[in-house]
Amino acid sequence: MKRSQADRDPRPNPRRSARLASAERRALRLAFVGTFWSCLFAAGATHAALACDEGALGTSRVLSVGTQGGLEIGLKTYPRTLPLADHEVVFTFDDGPLPATTGKLLDALKAQCVHATFFMVGRMAAAAPALARRVAEEGHTVAYHSFSHPLMRLLSEKAARADIEHGFAAVDQAVYGSAGDRPRTPFFRFPGFADTSALDAWLASRDIGVFGTDLWAADWWPMTPQAEEAAMLARLEKEKRGIILFHDIRAQTVAMMPAFLHDLKARGYHVVHLAAGPGHAETREAGPGWSSETEKVIAEILGRVGTNRN
Repeated sequence: MKRSQADRDPRPNPRRSARLASAERRALRLAFVGTFWSCLFAAGATHAALACDEGALGTSRVLSVGTQGGLEIGLKTYPRTLPLADHEVVFTFDDGPLPATTGKLLDALKAQCVHATFFMVGRMAAAAPALARRVAEEGHTVAYHSFSHPLMRLLSEKAARADIEHGFAAVDQAVYGSAGDRPRTPFFRFPGFADTSALDAWLASRDIGVFGTDLWAADWWPMTPQAEEAAMLARLEKEKRGIILFHDIRAQTVAMMPAFLHDLKARGYHVVHLAAGPGHAETREAGPGWSSETEKVIAEILGRVGTNRN
């Protein structure tokens, strides 16, 4: 192998040293900014929980989730999830923000001192930046759900990466007023859970975690708020814990949320809020006989059995 002049010459190279020092400072700044925002929102959530009325559901704790080297969680898609205790739940909301519904949902969560993770669609955040900022200002975690909400398996890898990157930038611009090379929070959820092995590996190489879900409200189907709540409570009573997926753009979900939060309190459930953290996340492995439920759904959507993730 040929060695470059820089490798052969043992004398210090001021320009090269300056470049390395600049790169190291930039990396430290990025790490600091990410940690700063995570700590800020976690502190806000903790303060709100302490100030909460005893009759409110509240947020019982903040769980620091590290994504170094990547992370794939959520039992509907992956054979592992977060290590939640019995009767602990995580609230997540997809597809917003939407002015007609997200503000009312935030009101309901605030009334019960509950904090959640919002997986925002870039074009939605860009269209309602004040509402997107409100999500963060009220102590919720802002995460990402692409820019235009496509099924990534229908796109080329290049196009899929571009849409994801565009989503990162659009959400960060709306929420924080600027966007950098990396998303402020390393949490991403694929639209329709339609990941690919290549995209998972790319996100992992950037220390970005991929979030599925353990439970869902199935609120993409029209139903009354009462029917949605009854179905969600029945699923929870069976599973006893988990990450829950809702959609903040669904009026039926927003309408049922106050009663749902009240009933969770009555049944002894506790809310866990997620925040980005250092290192690797602790996970809980799926039980025997696990299989991906979302793969079956995606196959039906795409009209063929055994849809390829590669």
